[in-house]
Amino acid sequence: MKKNQLIVLGIIFFFILILIFIPKYINKGDKTVKYKVLESSEIPEKIKEILPKYLAEERALTLRLNDEIYVLVMRGEKNTGGYTVNVDKIIKEQKTKEEFELIVHAKFKDPAEDDIVAQSFTYPFAIVKTNLKNMPENIRLEIEYE
Repeated sequence: MKKNQLIVLGIIFFFILILIFIPKYINKGDKTVKYKVLESSEIPEKIKEILPKYLAEERALTLRLNDEIYVLVMRGEKNTGGYTVNVDKIIKEQKTKEEFELIVHAKFKDPAEDDIVAQSFTYPFAIVKTNLKNMPENIRLEIEYE
């Protein structure tokens, strides 16, 4: 009976090791980036100055300001209000030891047909301040519609 118990414990131990180490190999160094969504009052003036150049485009971009890295996500020009942008997560994908790419996962929400919305052009966007120290080589926007 003890031999069977040792075999079962060995198998359990083996599976625990697999559960611990396999995700590291699957992710290949991918890492979730910590960030803080900025309210309008928290957006630095320099970003407010350059933001209008990019608002008409649907894209994500990074910006370095005072040794801090910001990610801006824009939806482009919309005919009415009621459109939103939310950053869901940011993944850092290592390409080489120094170079990496950012994958920004954003959720876009459109107004419902019966929503009462502003009847003017709007430019929905979100700005986040990250914990990154270096700029990425590339940034990719992955969109999910709610």
